[in-house]
Amino acid sequence: MDREDVARIASKGGKAAWAAGTAHKFSADEARAAGVKSGKAVSANRAHMAEIGRKGGRSRGQKGA
Repeated sequence: MDREDVARIASKGGKAAWAAGTAHKFSADEARAAGVKSGKAVSANRAHMAEIGRKGGRSRGQKGA
């Protein structure tokens, strides 16, 4: 399936959930807690964080001078 088909199907599912009253809307506190949890999980992966740092350094070096 291509991305457009997946997006169309997912959109229908979301609309159906809201119409049925079964969808969940995060409060600001719930969203904040989820973000913190996600950030901790990503930050724990040192190899991933090192790669992000390298990419940022290369990108910054290209824009600088």
